[in-house]
Amino acid sequence: MAATVKIRKQSSRGAAPLPTLLSQALVAFTVELDNEFEHRVPHQITRDASKKSGAARSDAPWLLSLAMWALFLRFVPERGISVRELLYAAGVDKKALRNWLVRMTHWWGYLTVAPDLAASRVMPPPGDWIVRPTPGGLKALRAWRMLFGVIETRWRERFGENAVDQLRESLGSVVVQLDLNLPEYMPILGYGLRADLSRYAMASPEPANVSKLNLPALLAKVLLAFTVEFEREPGLSLAIGSNVLRVLDDEGVRVRDLPRLSGISQEALKMATGFLNKGGYIALLAESPASRTKLMRLTEKGMLAQDACRKRLTAIEAGWRERFGAGELDRLRAALEPLAGDGTAAHSPLFRGLEPYADGWRAAAAKPETLPHYPMVLHRGGYPDGE
Repeated sequence: MAATVKIRKQSSRGAAPLPTLLSQALVAFTVELDNEFEHRVPHQITRDASKKSGAARSDAPWLLSLAMWALFLRFVPERGISVRELLYAAGVDKKALRNWLVRMTHWWGYLTVAPDLAASRVMPPPGDWIVRPTPGGLKALRAWRMLFGVIETRWRERFGENAVDQLRESLGSVVVQLDLNLPEYMPILGYGLRADLSRYAMASPEPANVSKLNLPALLAKVLLAFTVEFEREPGLSLAIGSNVLRVLDDEGVRVRDLPRLSGISQEALKMATGFLNKGGYIALLAESPASRTKLMRLTEKGMLAQDACRKRLTAIEAGWRERFGAGELDRLRAALEPLAGDGTAAHSPLFRGLEPYADGWRAAAAKPETLPHYPMVLHRGGYPDGE
């Protein structure tokens, strides 16, 4: 019989790792903002018959999550920007820029790239071509900029002015002490579901101006700083350790239960478990000789990795208490823990804002029972649970 895996409550002080608390607040804010964006802005989704055309319409681009705006689209002004200027503004290399532009133009319909022949009759070099929002992209850009204030206002009404002020202040007190140049949202996870921070994790020339950062940006910067330390050492990624390894044991967990226990999508689980299986961290077996139900269990290597992840989480947080001050970390935890609760739909106040609109795609999906313990931002739209 499969071992019963219980989601441990996180309500007692210090029970949840700091990255879990940060992640669940960030995921909840993102999902609430995404739901509002979907409700307000014309878009297409995969169930639309228009998908058969092979490209998004310029008046209704494909629906994307906040990550895609924060990591790239926000650097495109309404008036347009040259390819060369966008390269530096977004902080990406030429290959990454090319990939972004292919997705945002042909695939998703947010942008156009064309030479500005009105300025010159001579065909300009590609670096001088102009990137502009499409009509639908322009509506989307304006909506994303405005919705941060809308959702934060809802949080203030739902959780209280003091609670949100305390959260912003405690996050800001850590962010101003960071010596890294970090993005304002979680990057798309790379190989092994590691956070690709190669172009970010470098010395920052000056402290961040926290007063100008929205709440998701503050949460992301602190979480990414923790991620940098965690993934600096060899081993499994924080995303895999927090979401998948956490719910497994050496007796076996039903594969069909993993989405419910982890809070992440089937696609994200497929990527994570494929990596774990290839590395010899897990094994698949039948629940009984006559059963078709599959169990996933940790191998000896997987048990060691699980223990190493737990110890590393504890060690980094202990180091942060010395680096940033025990008082600062206590204040941050005191701001996050009442919001996150135990991270489940039954006991987390964060779920109060996650009911989707009736016409939203999440309304037709299975209702989550827990929030992810780390954002699973994939290339498939950038949703924080990997959907």
